[in-house]
Amino acid sequence: MTPGPSRPQPMSERALALAGLVQALAQVRRIAETGQAHAATLATAIDSVFRFQAPSTAAVYGGAERVRDGLVLLRDYFESRGRDEQLPRLALSVLQLERRFAQDEDMMRRVREGLQAQTARAAQLGGTHPDVLSALGALYADTLSHLRPRVLVQGNPHYLGQPGVVAEVRAVLLAAVRSAMLWRQLGGSLWDLTLRRRALLEAVRAHLG
Repeated sequence: MTPGPSRPQPMSERALALAGLVQALAQVRRIAETGQAHAATLATAIDSVFRFQAPSTAAVYGGAERVRDGLVLLRDYFESRGRDEQLPRLALSVLQLERRFAQDEDMMRRVREGLQAQTARAAQLGGTHPDVLSALGALYADTLSHLRPRVLVQGNPHYLGQPGVVAEVRAVLLAAVRSAMLWRQLGGSLWDLTLRRRALLEAVRAHLG
């Protein structure tokens, strides 16, 4: 999760980053409600936080096809067909949180160092190994969870009372913040969701084919 200067990019690039964000948050919602993640989608989210110097937006996620579910969620939202009313609110909270995070250089340094400390373990065990998820969850709890506005995740109390599930939720929230940062670095702003909504929808449709 390396900060960098904002650089306006084609809307197609921003669409991928935003898809990565909503796909991660949909996974957060699933974990909080059922205690289970979709294995491939979880891997896409977690692996993205370790791709510090990816050559392209698609490469952050291991290929554009890895965020197809997120693109579908975006399309449905922009076409007023979204079924999860909590997801847009959760996405807005993460976008606001990332803006606060980007202004805190010390916290960004701590997160970057925390991720670097887990890189070798993630490469050896896999990013979705419980030990890695636990470490990433602890990193989120020690840093981003102290910023305001806090990201409030609703779900099944039975699962949200389990430390392993909570760690997994926090780890995926960290991945969501990574996508939010990427979106901003690509020139994305909240105006994209209102004034440039049609252009963003067209970019999403183009990716979906």
